[in-house]
Amino acid sequence: MSEVRIPLRVASFLADFKLTRLTRRTAFVLCLLLVGSSCQQEQQAAEQQQVTEHPAFASTNSALATPVKLSIEKKDTTNADSTKADTVTTENISPEANTSGSEWNYPGPKPLPGAILPQKRIVAFYGNLLSKRMGILGELPPDEMLQKLDSEVAGWEEADPDTPVQPALHAIVVTAQGQPGSGSKYRLRMTDKFIHDVLEIAKKRDAIVFLDVQVGQSTLQEELPRLKPFLQLPNVHLGIDAEFSMKNGGVPGKRIGTYDAADINYATGLLADLVTEHNIPPKILVVHRFTQRMITNASKIKLDERVQVVMHMDGWGHPVLKKDTYRSYIAKEPVQFTGFKLFYKNDTKNGSRLMTRKEILALKPKPLYIQYQ
Repeated sequence: MSEVRIPLRVASFLADFKLTRLTRRTAFVLCLLLVGSSCQQEQQAAEQQQVTEHPAFASTNSALATPVKLSIEKKDTTNADSTKADTVTTENISPEANTSGSEWNYPGPKPLPGAILPQKRIVAFYGNLLSKRMGILGELPPDEMLQKLDSEVAGWEEADPDTPVQPALHAIVVTAQGQPGSGSKYRLRMTDKFIHDVLEIAKKRDAIVFLDVQVGQSTLQEELPRLKPFLQLPNVHLGIDAEFSMKNGGVPGKRIGTYDAADINYATGLLADLVTEHNIPPKILVVHRFTQRMITNASKIKLDERVQVVMHMDGWGHPVLKKDTYRSYIAKEPVQFTGFKLFYKNDTKNGSRLMTRKEILALKPKPLYIQYQ
């Protein structure tokens, strides 16, 4: 049969296979599969993404609607946009910028002593202790869950012996809800006891803890201050999930939410102030992302030596789709460090599989935060 060149849009999906010319029949089949995957990137990420929910979430795990273009409302960013001598924005910063020695090739200022990244890779288990459907953290009894975490940590240490692994528990402490609930904010706050329980489990492995926030129709300005007593602890860090930030109203899980750089700058400012006030090591802020519109004005995110920002690829599906999502929405706007999420269940649907550690380590930039749900 005659040969036919594959369009560049499709050929980019085949980079891992190093193919640029195929038979007409083979090319036709791959075009149908891969162009369809590319065109449906955001829709699949939305429709397939598991809706994280507390047992009180009244709705079921229905498919998310196709995301729509969002109009970001103006917010009071007095605190978030305050000028600090030791902060820079990511605008005009390349991943190779701000180098002062061969050991540092990440955007932004070099971290302070005691910072975890990039000296270590974080391997985290995600979920909610009160729900078996929100991730591995609550799916298994604590001791069994920790044994599984041990196995993943050992696997990453073997895959990349030059990078020590820091175990972590990433717990959702404000969960998006399908009903208005108290205050009509479509979110449910976990109790202080819940957070203390997570901290006690983490102690068994010297694991750090991430407190994850799904604000619903609330805001970071409303939700984060109450977490300060925990965030001021040296081993506690923060995660914010744009998917469930419903700036313009709407029910979480029905469409994909969004954060602006101003929201992220508010969070980093709060964390930076805690580092200074309590003389503790730098904090880590994990920002969930799997579509373009989830994060707006990324170039205006401020970087501060007291806070390490991780842009975290949170989508699930076939390895080809996940790698393309990472390239499209993380690698193009890395901000500082990058993360990658693996879903024990959703990544293996429809005959698919979990990506291997070798495949993940081949991504550029190389993820330093790995999360399992």
